[in-house]
Amino acid sequence: MAGFRQDRINEEIKRELGSIVRNLKDPRMAGMVSIVAVEATRDLRYAKVHVSVLGSEEEEKSTLSALKAASGFIRREIGAKLQLRTTPELIFKADRSIAYGAHMNRLIHDVMQKNEE
Repeated sequence: MAGFRQDRINEEIKRELGSIVRNLKDPRMAGMVSIVAVEATRDLRYAKVHVSVLGSEEEEKSTLSALKAASGFIRREIGAKLQLRTTPELIFKADRSIAYGAHMNRLIHDVMQKNEE
């Protein structure tokens, strides 16, 4: 169970990651990339970053590979902005919750349209 400090660090890393990812200039990055959550370990050695990519599966794979390739740069930027004693190593994981929510919204909308007819 994470404490208040751990939650605050996770949110700060998430906020900084969002701004850094928006400014990355890698052609492999898809248009809509969202940082859903960050889970840093207690010792701040590692941080699991849940990334949602709005697009095809191929775009998701290329975006994740671009993020993994830029992880050193991203880690350095986070270290400079947050001034933590140790900057965690970033592990990027795909998160499909936003795409799943959009899909469910479309299904509900289609059912509502059929009920109106």
